[in-house]
Amino acid sequence: MSGEIKRRGLMLVLSSPSGAGKTTLTRKLLEMDKNISLSISATTRPKRANEEYGVDYFFLTPEEFDEREKRGDFLEYATVFGNRYGTPKEHVRRTLENGRDMLFDIDWQGTQQIKREMPTDVVSVFILPPSHDELERRLKSRAMDTADVVAARMAKAESEMDHHDEYDYIVVNDDVNKALNIVRSILEAERSRFSRLIGVGDFVSGLTR
Repeated sequence: MSGEIKRRGLMLVLSSPSGAGKTTLTRKLLEMDKNISLSISATTRPKRANEEYGVDYFFLTPEEFDEREKRGDFLEYATVFGNRYGTPKEHVRRTLENGRDMLFDIDWQGTQQIKREMPTDVVSVFILPPSHDELERRLKSRAMDTADVVAARMAKAESEMDHHDEYDYIVVNDDVNKALNIVRSILEAERSRFSRLIGVGDFVSGLTR
């Protein structure tokens, strides 16, 4: 199409402590931008009735997961509540080569892993709450959590926020629409980064012939 330059896709990482609003931002971004899709993980967790292979997860047996891990097939992987999760490297590479972007909802440890594997393709954003009191209020608003659970979540959040300086961008989520607009601006700017515009030479040649 006229006016478009072929580019390589990127990996947009959103990380945050629990209660900072990352899940809402992720959902809204996916609704508004059709050129970015949520990364699909491989997992050893049993498939649920309403889930589909290759859409919700790539469902693997523990043996299959172990074999792929040994081959280095995952960009990042972790064990959560006894189940294993990993991001298939080849699926990500094909998606980026086709000019589509991928959204990653992972923690700082997963972010470090994918940066080691594909550093030039990663754009990392850390979402912060507007204040300590507001974060605590949001966690307490989950009425089913006990005081001990809230305290544990606050401690974990403080530990996670210690890694904010490992990210490319910081967004304070005091207003979800404002924060969403900032994330979208970051995404649009990174899409225009010269190093991603693999078709810019041909495009310019067409302008100057």
